[in-house]
Amino acid sequence: MNVLTSEAVVLRTWPVHEADLIVSFFTRDYGRVRGVAKSALKSRKRFGGALEPMTLARAWFAERPRQELVRLDQLEILRSPLSAPVDHLRMAVLSFFAELLDEALPDHDPQETTFRLLVSVLEQTTVEQPWMPLTYFQLWMTRLMGLLPDIVHCTACGEPLQPGEASFNTLGDGLFCAVHRNGAATSLSADSWQLAQRMLRAPVSAFAAEPWPRRRAQDLRRFTLQSLERHLERKLRSAEALGRLGG
Repeated sequence: MNVLTSEAVVLRTWPVHEADLIVSFFTRDYGRVRGVAKSALKSRKRFGGALEPMTLARAWFAERPRQELVRLDQLEILRSPLSAPVDHLRMAVLSFFAELLDEALPDHDPQETTFRLLVSVLEQTTVEQPWMPLTYFQLWMTRLMGLLPDIVHCTACGEPLQPGEASFNTLGDGLFCAVHRNGAATSLSADSWQLAQRMLRAPVSAFAAEPWPRRRAQDLRRFTLQSLERHLERKLRSAEALGRLGG
């Protein structure tokens, strides 16, 4: 039995048996892992509050021969989402991070870039500033999953797009120029189009000081969410919750 350790972010938990939990957690070194935390609902010593989704922790777990689930032995909190103020919107954003990663990531596939992205957006997700890190995360996850088209040129003709003319639709991926825009298209504002290009070149912290009202980049979030849900072939429940909160 191999005993392993890694930085990890808790994604989801499910109760099983009387006091056990199945835990889905995303590790820096081993990718997404699922394991059983024995007596987690009783043992404060080994887990404490570390099983809250989006908790960054040091995880110790053991791979068991011929078993899909590992044995999760201990979590040591490095940063808790509850250490900062919480409201419905911030929790909805954190739930979106967790749901998307749990649905999109393959098992036991290390993805260092995605892990660093997650840690960086968690640092920026506050009650005062929820929409910016959400926008950044959606855009970069779309790119890291290989779903982001060329956003500088029209998908149909390859001609360079101009600010304010880009549009997208629900029928397929890509951005389209005014000539190839169809009747069901949604416009991508000049600010969102230029913002996406900036976000692909700079860390999330570079945008922390910018004003970010709810409606800023709302169309960009819809564009990336459309691509993500099309790839997953399902609607994300957390995205629906964000929609009810104005996202």
